[in-house]
Amino acid sequence: MPELPEVETTRRGISPHIIGKTVQAVVLRHKQLRWPIPARLKSILPGQVVLDVSRRGKYLFLHTVVGSVIIHLGMSGSLRLANKKETVGKHDHVDIVFASDCILRLRDPRRFGAVLWTSRSPDKHKLIASLGPEPLDDVFNVDYLFQRSRKRQLAIKPFIMDSKTVVGVGNIYASEALFRAGIRPGTAAGRVSRERYQRLVLAIKAVLTSAIEAGGTTLRDFVSSEGKPGYFQQKLQVYGRAGEPCDMCGTTIKQIQQAQRASYYCPRCQR
Repeated sequence: MPELPEVETTRRGISPHIIGKTVQAVVLRHKQLRWPIPARLKSILPGQVVLDVSRRGKYLFLHTVVGSVIIHLGMSGSLRLANKKETVGKHDHVDIVFASDCILRLRDPRRFGAVLWTSRSPDKHKLIASLGPEPLDDVFNVDYLFQRSRKRQLAIKPFIMDSKTVVGVGNIYASEALFRAGIRPGTAAGRVSRERYQRLVLAIKAVLTSAIEAGGTTLRDFVSSEGKPGYFQQKLQVYGRAGEPCDMCGTTIKQIQQAQRASYYCPRCQR
């Protein structure tokens, strides 16, 4: 599933090719992904210039003078740069065609992604307004996370994966950050000390930064806008390594289930 690093990698990949370019046409091959795709995109977008491409959590925004396209990659989606000569695939559901012969193509095999439209600021959209802070922003710090965790019995891993707590810390990156911080994923959020939250905040920032630099993590479907896989998978220390020895201490890495998600940890390094 594309997480924050994969979405940020996509944003950086497509931005130079579509910012300042004029939309020529919009092709909708399916009327609905996770939600219905606004049919009016076919009449609103043509003639508009993409002024900027930004990201909030796992949402991408294509900004124009009259409004913004909101894109979510869902469970298996990817945005690719194509040209008009390329063959359309079975799962290529949406094309934004530019006058420069460049096509921004959404591929989504499971159709859990989204293409929406807002004429207001995207931050005011109902899907965006309640999101927590960006993990790489200064506002996401030990004071914020420690105070928000007080009296919470929820385990620390689902706590930091809650998009209302902080956006973009998905399953893979939560496991990796907790390992770096030395915290077991099942520990109650309210029982983690301020000192350990300081380590966790730094670990989250470091893991996500490293993943972005590596182009994301390819476990199933994710590739960048140029069709290239992400390479952070090669740096994973616990995720997906159940039964293998910990790189730090040699103890066998364990796997547990939390909120229907697999969690991985080292029983010795994480307390």
